[in-house]
Amino acid sequence: MSESTPPRTVRELGEFPLIERINAGRVQSPAVRLGPGDDAAVLAAARGHYVVTTDMLVQGRHFRLDWSSPRDIGRKAIAQNAADVVAMGAQPTGFVVALGCPAETAVGFVDELSAGMWDEAVRAGGSIAGGDLVRSPQLVISVTAFGDPIGPAPITRSGARAGGTVAVAGRLGWSAAGYAVLAGGRAHTWSTQAGPTQAEPTQSGFADVESPEADPAPGKSIEDGSMTVELAEGGSAAGEFAAAVAAHRVPQPPYRVVLDALAAGAVPDALTDISDGLLADLRHMADAAGVAIDIDSAALYDPALDALATAMDADAAQWVLTGGEDHAFAAVWPPETELPPGWARIGSVAPGHGVTVDGVSVSGGGGWESFSGADSVDRGRSR
Repeated sequence: MSESTPPRTVRELGEFPLIERINAGRVQSPAVRLGPGDDAAVLAAARGHYVVTTDMLVQGRHFRLDWSSPRDIGRKAIAQNAADVVAMGAQPTGFVVALGCPAETAVGFVDELSAGMWDEAVRAGGSIAGGDLVRSPQLVISVTAFGDPIGPAPITRSGARAGGTVAVAGRLGWSAAGYAVLAGGRAHTWSTQAGPTQAEPTQSGFADVESPEADPAPGKSIEDGSMTVELAEGGSAAGEFAAAVAAHRVPQPPYRVVLDALAAGAVPDALTDISDGLLADLRHMADAAGVAIDIDSAALYDPALDALATAMDADAAQWVLTGGEDHAFAAVWPPETELPPGWARIGSVAPGHGVTVDGVSVSGGGGWESFSGADSVDRGRSR
């Protein structure tokens, strides 16, 4: 390779130049006292304690390269961790990211992945304080997120009390709908090279690794590394199809709805993000508090989602109740509390145990479970 030829892969560029490239021009949040460049990062703990969480995404199990662009994957990796921090009543401050990838991965792919991570980190109110790079046979991303509690203590799932109001902030069921669109062949997707790789580059820009069960449809590629959706023939409710696919690729946790309420002094008794599915996550909350939660199904009706379900001969209620991955927030507010802006009532808390819908028990797990099914299934699911 001549001196004038730019490095095309992470092998050619090298580990430390790649780290410098990832961090070039980035501005850390005020909470990050020392960012990348030393043996470890230093974050402020304004209250003497902080919230910390970690999540891992593995190619083929948690995302597909023919369904999502590297920027989408980066945003999703940060969003699901930031949502966990906010669900504890804390402001995200910093993220530490570990990335494993093959040596022949395109530098442009890592550029886009990093850009997506930074986009979402800034949207959540934090920054990426450091991390690690390692050679791996497939793409693996591990994110650790830190946050400062807004109040004197974190908000947990166990604080729900009988008489409280169950409310949600954000959309439910849309990520599950997008997964159904993609998995059911209702949309064709493809990606361009996120950067040159080798003589015979892979379609994803991620060389030497095939996305399991990938069947990207042929079509005109695009030049910015993003993804395009084309509805299959006979598709209807086009706007809803596209919105659902976008929701699956990149969740949109309503961070500010939670954080603004807390800053204004409106503090729920219990709080969680909806990652595993509404039923599953409310069941965790009910079990932790030793109470019963009843959901009002009418309060969950979404006309646009219902239109999409009708077009697909699917059940919108199942998407909403068991889908997960939207990373909306569910809270139990004290009795007689006026709900803050952005929150909608969906149920109530009473003495007892378990979760019901319109007073009726729901059988089955009701959500995502990491070790259910075979290792070769659930591709594209992040939780």
